[in-house]
Amino acid sequence: MIPRTAADIAVTVDVVALTVRNQRLQVLLVERMLDPFRGCWALPGGFVLADESLEDAARRELEEETGVQPGLLPGQKRDDGAQASLSLIPHKSAAMGGHLEQLRTYGPLHRDPRGPVLSVAYLALAPAFDVPSAGGDAAEVAWHDVAKVLGDKAAQPAQASARTASQTPVSTQRFTPSQPQLAFDHAQILADGVERARAKIEYSPLATAFCPPEFTIAELREVYEAVWGAPIDARNFHRKAVGTPGFLEATGSSRAQAVGRPAALYRRAPGTDVTDGVLNPPLMRSR
Repeated sequence: MIPRTAADIAVTVDVVALTVRNQRLQVLLVERMLDPFRGCWALPGGFVLADESLEDAARRELEEETGVQPGLLPGQKRDDGAQASLSLIPHKSAAMGGHLEQLRTYGPLHRDPRGPVLSVAYLALAPAFDVPSAGGDAAEVAWHDVAKVLGDKAAQPAQASARTASQTPVSTQRFTPSQPQLAFDHAQILADGVERARAKIEYSPLATAFCPPEFTIAELREVYEAVWGAPIDARNFHRKAVGTPGFLEATGSSRAQAVGRPAALYRRAPGTDVTDGVLNPPLMRSR
């Protein structure tokens, strides 16, 4: 039996945790230990407890199943209005920044063979880091290339799909790890999260959430290329990035390169939130 709310509908959270590793956009997935979809890959998540907020549930499930420890960033608001937000911090590691926002809700019908389940999905972005061992009801945890998981779906938002998750019956088919297709409607949730990230980095500094506190313009450009899945003209990107007020700030430091001159280091402009619309006109991806 699954837990029920007063309306006889269970509530869960699912987390689309994205990072850029080896110049590829990757998503954090867990292998399910329990039925339904035992042995299949899925987004980290689980049922919301009676005494916790949705964001607290997202942070708890992420930590329990993947070993990624949520931390709080000052100056941002949680669901309950507190001045905090999610920072993705590996166990036994220093804070690495990051960003969490609510994506959308899914269901409650035709998502779970056990009954009606409403899922509140969150999008989490963070710099690349290694993942500790799995925990909770996850048998394994690993990073997977988004392009491999979603294929052509990676470029399509939910509204472009001919059939939505709510119209598609839930299947109990199992998939091999070499082709990591997802349990429940998590492929649709992942596609929506990827599209949200792709759209927001056009006009906001959200791409810096994938970077360490200080980064080069080339490193930031690689984030855009990985998220969009397409190359970007280096000169035009450099001109736009350093010439847009409120986007980046030069640190005054540089990093030695294997070839050529040391590269200047930048950070997100102080006082600018990662979702502020500072890029106007926006950076445009290939459609």
